[in-house]
Amino acid sequence: MQSLSIGQVAKQAQVGIDTVRFYEKKGLLPKPQRKASGYRQYTYDDARRLIFIRRAKELGFALTDIGELLKLRSGRNVERVRKVAQTKLASVEGKITELERMRDVLRELVTACPGHGDTDHCPILRAFDDGTQS
Repeated sequence: MQSLSIGQVAKQAQVGIDTVRFYEKKGLLPKPQRKASGYRQYTYDDARRLIFIRRAKELGFALTDIGELLKLRSGRNVERVRKVAQTKLASVEGKITELERMRDVLRELVTACPGHGDTDHCPILRAFDDGTQS
């Protein structure tokens, strides 16, 4: 089987070389075999694993969750996989709710601000000072 250098595996997975090393240190990527010269030798499975990690990170999964998903990947516990994803979904939905609340408050503040005049009467600054609008 053909081996890949760290640069090749990083390029295939669209991550940086330092990221590959970091995931090795965190135990998300197995320690690669080394050539006699000391250079790391990766496999195509390592590249696929890195892609899995990258995609999970893009969806906001923490490294601990990714580690658990990687372990579950080789088993039959789809229920646990679903539970991890449900927990992440609930977290994302909570963040969306909070962001929508922030957007609504900011929209009200921007609408209430005339954009001119004395800053002592700025509704945005007053809201930050005492939590009121006027």
